[in-house]
Amino acid sequence: MDTIQKIEALLQSYERFGVHLGLEASLKLLADLGNPHEQVPVVHVAGSNGKGSVCAYLSSILTEAGYKTGRYTSPHLIDWTERICVNNQSIEPEALYESLLKVQAKVDPNCSPTQFEVLTAAMWIYFAEQKVDIAVIEVGLGGRLDATNVIEHPLVSVIVSISREHWQRLGFTLSSIAGEKAGILKSGCPAVIGQLPPEAKAVIDRRIADLDCPVVYPEPAQAIEGWAHKDDFKYQLPLQGEIQLHNSALAIAAIQFLRQQNWDISDQAIINGIQNTTWAGRMQWYDWKGNRILIDGAHNPASAKALRQYIDQIEKAPIQWIMGMLSTKDHADIFKALLRSQDSLFLVPVPDHSSANPTDLATLAKEICPDLRTCETYPTVPAALEIATQHSELTVLCGSLYLIGDFFKQQRS
Repeated sequence: MDTIQKIEALLQSYERFGVHLGLEASLKLLADLGNPHEQVPVVHVAGSNGKGSVCAYLSSILTEAGYKTGRYTSPHLIDWTERICVNNQSIEPEALYESLLKVQAKVDPNCSPTQFEVLTAAMWIYFAEQKVDIAVIEVGLGGRLDATNVIEHPLVSVIVSISREHWQRLGFTLSSIAGEKAGILKSGCPAVIGQLPPEAKAVIDRRIADLDCPVVYPEPAQAIEGWAHKDDFKYQLPLQGEIQLHNSALAIAAIQFLRQQNWDISDQAIINGIQNTTWAGRMQWYDWKGNRILIDGAHNPASAKALRQYIDQIEKAPIQWIMGMLSTKDHADIFKALLRSQDSLFLVPVPDHSSANPTDLATLAKEICPDLRTCETYPTVPAALEIATQHSELTVLCGSLYLIGDFFKQQRS
């Protein structure tokens, strides 16, 4: 068994504990480990969409500025090591396994943590041992009760966006979801807030007032002649889609708060850091057997709208969609955002996860967009690609980051 397989086996042993929102198990586990999280200065990032991109921009800028920078994100595309990075390099499998064993040795069988709590504790151990200067930490789910929310004094808290997602756990309304995201805000600690629906913004604003947080609400950067312009910065955006004008502006605002706290980050480090940012599986162009396809992990209505907006800017012809979605997602709203008359839809299952049934999705898609040129089901992504790429129109693979990750894993093997 290689190290990656050992990591999989160890983490799978905690999968049976499911998802548990609450900090008790995390705080107890971290206390037994010597509270490694207290040794790590943190920028904490929450949001329904775009938080991964913002984390990628921030870690790239901070690395460019010469700081030893940790980054913790989820989910991964191919393997668990992608979630824990230092200076944009994934943790070595052996180092991750060693950190997980240290966590496992302190697990109380009467208060067993979840898989995410175990991995998060391993992250804190690794970043503390590596003596990172700063870590950019992405919330896993929600905010208030997320395992990452053990930070008492974040350097900056960022709420990127709020839309209706994970409503089964976070609440049915935008205000209830906003209340959960607002849980990462801490008394007197700076906050950067993205463009939010009014209902959500009202909740966040009240929480900011209660906590007396210094706050900025950045406007998106402007696109002028192929460049993004924000304040005094002019930079190239490596990540695709208009949404990145918003996300990059949030990253710059967070960096400005760090500068106010005497972090040494030059203008050039900001510009170079943004331009050198990479973020796989998000509006990514990919060559498959000589065919240029677009890959995006759009998995909820807001991210689907952003994807469709980008496609409408570059392509007027019908689209060949290859999609698989988890059973828990808002399938109808995602289809409404993406599908247009004469598009073709190829539906596949999401391997090794709670996948929506492709046949059921096909029935729903035809109800929502009866003028689809094609609506078929296939057992795998490659099988669907073989058919879709026979046509001259743009082929787009989307619907789930797990689906994208499985595709990349198969391409690597």
